[in-house]
Amino acid sequence: MNTAINFEVIKKWEKVEVERSAGEAGRRESEDLRLTEENIKRYLNPPADTPYYLEYAYHLLGDARGLTVLDYGCGAGENSALIAFHGAEKVIGIDISPELIELGKRRLALHGVGENADLRVGSAHELPLAAESVDVVFGIAILHHLDLELASAEVFRVLKKGGRAIFLEPVRNSRFIRFVRKLIPYRSPDVSPFERPLTEAELERFAARFTSLKSRAFSIPFVNLIEVLGLPESLLHKAIRLDGKILRAAPFLKNLASVRVVEMRK
Repeated sequence: MNTAINFEVIKKWEKVEVERSAGEAGRRESEDLRLTEENIKRYLNPPADTPYYLEYAYHLLGDARGLTVLDYGCGAGENSALIAFHGAEKVIGIDISPELIELGKRRLALHGVGENADLRVGSAHELPLAAESVDVVFGIAILHHLDLELASAEVFRVLKKGGRAIFLEPVRNSRFIRFVRKLIPYRSPDVSPFERPLTEAELERFAARFTSLKSRAFSIPFVNLIEVLGLPESLLHKAIRLDGKILRAAPFLKNLASVRVVEMRK
């Protein structure tokens, strides 16, 4: 794909995302923007061997005291608030949706961490930040929306030397799983037409300009099935814990897993 067509597609995607996010913000307007104490505690200091992928992403973030952290695709600020609770000296949140940014500002103000945060409207493909200005880029389910080459260049540009990028992303490596998924007609109304699960190879290409890449797999198919079927939450938690044990004992099964948490260093 040539660059001109690429940017044309990106602008179309961004327009769709702004419209979709406005609807999401409208639905969330009436929600309580406060995070529960349980969730705040859950993500403050999770162990390295946690079977929960979001907990693991926060384990990688660790103690953020003295750091400037970019919440890449911050949405309504849930992760921006949690990053602030990790002690970040400054949290910068970038999202393409003005409505979600406003919700995020309100959320952080409610939690008393607004003074340490700078949430602003901007494109993930063209970050409104200076080169080498952040210590950590933290992104939850954002890369699979983006042009990976442009996003990789921007993330690399804004990171300080030795800085880290941490991402949690849906993946689909198995050809069989991809085939089965195509047979399932369900598509969430909150999914943009440009969204797609990534592959391990795409994540490796994204990380090619970085000095290191670490990756951990989560969620082999039976976990996803329990979620889709809406079975009891207690069963889901048992399945997630079993998933962690299986992937530790049989890492060759990671090709079937549907989530990756990755850490890259500049």
